[in-house]
Amino acid sequence: MPLQSIAYASEASSGVTAEQIERLTRDAARFNVEAGVTGVLLFDGQRFVQYFEGPEDGVEAVYGRILAATSHREIVELGRGRASIRRFPYWAMRLVPVVSDDLRDLIRQDWDGLRRYEANAGAIGSAMVQLADIVTPQVNG
Repeated sequence: MPLQSIAYASEASSGVTAEQIERLTRDAARFNVEAGVTGVLLFDGQRFVQYFEGPEDGVEAVYGRILAATSHREIVELGRGRASIRRFPYWAMRLVPVVSDDLRDLIRQDWDGLRRYEANAGAIGSAMVQLADIVTPQVNG
């Protein structure tokens, strides 16, 4: 069964603390396990970029929670698509701190690769390459 994936960017709501972000991530991970969804949440202290993947119904349930959350605002969907493999199979949700310049550059990348992935046997856009470049050293370091 093909997987669906979504990436979005948003701004943290005023007054959201690091402790609240960590709690939000733990709650999301618990919910995502039930929904069969995996992914990563990048945060630079002001903005988020999140990528998540899973079965269509699970992804839609997770996205509904995201859209209703009060911890962030100005949600912009960067990309959406189908994939035959998971890019983050071991993380129900992983919080990765990033620097602002890296997050800004990531938001500006080509997210169309999410839409092309299924049709192009694994091709990925520059956004997914940069996402992997940002996440890998943070997790392995």
